[in-house]
Amino acid sequence: MTNRVVITGMGGVSSIGMSVPEIYNSLREGRPGIGQLEFPDITRLKVKTGGQIKNFDPSKHFELKQVSRTDRFSQFALLAAKEAIANAGLENCKEEWPENAGVILGSSIGGIETINYSYKQVFEKGHNRLHPLTIPKIMNNSATSLISIEYHIQGPSFTVSSACSSANHAMGIAYETIKSGKSKILITGGSESFLSFGGIKPWESLRVLSQSKCRPFSRGRDGLVHGEGAGIFVFESLASAKKRKADIIAEVVGFAMSSDASDLIKPNNIGPQKALEGVLKDAMINKTDVTYINAHGTGTILNDKMESEAINKVFGNHSKSVKVSSTKAMHGHLIGATAAIELLACTLAINENVIPPTINYLGLDPACDLDVVPNYSQELKSVDVVLNNSFAFGGMNAVLALKRYLN
Repeated sequence: MTNRVVITGMGGVSSIGMSVPEIYNSLREGRPGIGQLEFPDITRLKVKTGGQIKNFDPSKHFELKQVSRTDRFSQFALLAAKEAIANAGLENCKEEWPENAGVILGSSIGGIETINYSYKQVFEKGHNRLHPLTIPKIMNNSATSLISIEYHIQGPSFTVSSACSSANHAMGIAYETIKSGKSKILITGGSESFLSFGGIKPWESLRVLSQSKCRPFSRGRDGLVHGEGAGIFVFESLASAKKRKADIIAEVVGFAMSSDASDLIKPNNIGPQKALEGVLKDAMINKTDVTYINAHGTGTILNDKMESEAINKVFGNHSKSVKVSSTKAMHGHLIGATAAIELLACTLAINENVIPPTINYLGLDPACDLDVVPNYSQELKSVDVVLNNSFAFGGMNAVLALKRYLN
């Protein structure tokens, strides 16, 4: 017998809101958080727009000692975790977590703001000394460790790094860990912050960034736009949630992974197709049960075409009935954390029957012939099953399935 897995808490920090209610409002209204980037050396970049969290002052949220010990991506994770844990009714359980409770997060790049600052100090300013905690600040697992320490969570805790699929892989592993009975409660999601000169410059070299706007699935699309932030969730066994009399946000019912096994950068539709087929099988749902897919939808020419082909092949005639949208045009592509922010869009769909839109849409590209909910959100009578797609560089694919919770 396997455990049913539910979501009992959510937290979010992004350019479209500093809490889940704020993020929900932006998703519902199609309100973007993309603007001019503000950081040193911005004039040396060709691309100067992104989903940056402006006017963020960590000293308003953390003691000065903790600020000096944490990278920006860890600060975002701690804030989102605080909201999620409070939302789940666990904020007063610091010494009462189940022995096997843990933290599983995704982050592709880790503390790159600290790396960028450190390189400037050494190579540009000629300094020979760095902050003594530079290494702990830049570690990919830093956010995971800090949450574990903050809440005295002593079970399985680690960070997954698989580029743009990191958060979905982390949340999928959390789902499977609880499903198997190895843990009762896991804090999961992802965090990322790389909007700095050293973070953006290498992406310019790839020639996948838009110099205007991110336009997923649209004619005239010319690339992705970056963002930053964190999405954190409390995944819990249904038995544990019922015992605590916790409010249940949604049920996690399936997860699947695959690899393109073909190219580091150029995507194909075989890997995503396998992941989509796998999640339907794992969740034991029919393709006609799926109401909404939060697409990977980066706004690049090849990715959107590939994803559209995969959805059409897997869903057949139903592909024209299922709602498919990409919210990246609003919050930007958060790389390792993006699937966690997008899972908030999935819970919005389930809880409020609202499908967030694909904004900046200019019209149909025949290669992306799907109902992409252009420009304005849509309210449906009922949204029962949703999928969260992540397809990463290196061909790393992960798809998570959520369902409206029913007793």
